[in-house]
Amino acid sequence: MSIPHILSGISIVLLVIYGIDVLVGGGGAGDGFLPFDAMTRGIGFGLPPIILSFIAFFISKNPPFTGLGVMLIITGTLIVIGGGISISASGESENAARMAGEGGSLIAIGAIIIALGAIKIKKSQTKAP
Repeated sequence: MSIPHILSGISIVLLVIYGIDVLVGGGGAGDGFLPFDAMTRGIGFGLPPIILSFIAFFISKNPPFTGLGVMLIITGTLIVIGGGISISASGESENAARMAGEGGSLIAIGAIIIALGAIKIKKSQTKAP
């Protein structure tokens, strides 16, 4: 297993933990199993997967990494789902405009990561013998 695969795996694990905590707690501060408010949870469990995904993509240049492309697509999809949930939950909050904006940004970032995964798969298939 290579470093890009490990970084991408960490991203997926963090996003799954984040998602489960939001589902268990209903999105409220401290209601899940993690004792964090929504902002701290987002910074600690949402931002690192984004950064790690970009690092994993850019450090994996030479060998073909089809598996990494699939992992990036999974990570991007989880981020897009989180953005969609954020937008759908924004109607219930007093910070609706901010949450909708954050959700839209997450969807855009997730789409970029999905595109990077697709690029990685495409390059892997063209370099394979």
